[in-house]
Amino acid sequence: MDKLVINGGKSLFGSIEINGAKNAAVAILPAAIMASKNTCSIDNIPNIEDVHCLERILTSLGCKLKINKNSVEIDSTCIDNLNANTEDVRKMRASYYLIGALLGRFKKARVELPGGCPIGVRPIDQHIKGFEALGAQVEIKHGSVVISADRLIGTNIFFDVVSVGATINVMLAASLAEGVTTLENVAKEPHIVDVANFLNSMGASIKGAGTDIIRITGVKELKGCSYSVIPDQIEAGTYMIAAAACGGEVVLQNIIPKHLESISAKLIEMGAEIKEDGDSITIKSSGKLKGVNIKTQPYPGFPTDVQQPMSALLTVSSGRSIINESIWESRFKHVDELKKMGANIKVEGRTAIIDGVKNLSGAVVKATDLRAGAAMVIAGLIAEGATEVLSIEHIDRGYPNIEDKFKALGADIKRVSYSK
Repeated sequence: MDKLVINGGKSLFGSIEINGAKNAAVAILPAAIMASKNTCSIDNIPNIEDVHCLERILTSLGCKLKINKNSVEIDSTCIDNLNANTEDVRKMRASYYLIGALLGRFKKARVELPGGCPIGVRPIDQHIKGFEALGAQVEIKHGSVVISADRLIGTNIFFDVVSVGATINVMLAASLAEGVTTLENVAKEPHIVDVANFLNSMGASIKGAGTDIIRITGVKELKGCSYSVIPDQIEAGTYMIAAAACGGEVVLQNIIPKHLESISAKLIEMGAEIKEDGDSITIKSSGKLKGVNIKTQPYPGFPTDVQQPMSALLTVSSGRSIINESIWESRFKHVDELKKMGANIKVEGRTAIIDGVKNLSGAVVKATDLRAGAAMVIAGLIAEGATEVLSIEHIDRGYPNIEDKFKALGADIKRVSYSK
């Protein structure tokens, strides 16, 4: 097993490049199986475990893959298995995109119910509602979603709640349905726009992604294409927060500043300096910032995936900060780990009240989930003394080479193998 060992207290200086977006890649890879002709060549793929997991799943379905470090070619013309039931399917949340992709192309599928980070109840009822509205029959049998349709017919679908997963999943299936499908009350995150652009590159007809209403005119088939995944908004936000927390000056390359506006606004409010320049952004900070209030919201609001890293910064920001987590009900599991390091945090339901302390102290802590892991790394970087972060397999699911990137900025961090 591996752990991260961090000796904190060092300012960060330098430049790093942000990888392709995890949340886009884990939807685009399943979407590639909808190409019944030619191959899909996808670039700017992050080198993370969730991507490798999906690559293994696609192979199990019969796809032929040529994998390079940050790109993959997918030949899905030879799929011979519509039953996704491997351990990889069970352990990752994004495997549910296989349902919409297989339903769209083959009009049937069997996909085991997905796992993912334990951050709260994440039902797929809105996914099922959308599939059934298109004409599919859905059953849950022995822990699997069993779905089939004689035909998929376009229709109007209004989601009861804003759901990123349901928006993408139903959009996948509707791309190969007959007629026009209108999706209302949809999510607007950047990776939804990226998936829509990818599908359009394959020959789909999707308009309105990034707004409240998406209209999809079904086509008879999709073909392979070449595509590059957008930069990762959440990875960039995490490094912005780390730079603000540690002090110094950090340049992030390969980003889209528009996607980071809600994060930039909060860091500026706290006292950091932010400068945008094309596809790069510079964060300059003294490391001495003031507390702020945050409410997580769907895009373009403050991202829930950045809430946990931000909470680490707020533990050493002057005054009182309040975080209202409006997306997931169990996204404060990392708070107990921060308390081990001396943080003063009180959680009441979906609200965390944080009174800034002068310093955190190094301790042995664990990553309770992906973004909580990033929070613990940031806490270790700003703490006095040594911090050991365990369970870093969660971090590896979403942050490529996190220790190497922080080393490049001057942090004292290393990955160490150990026996449990």
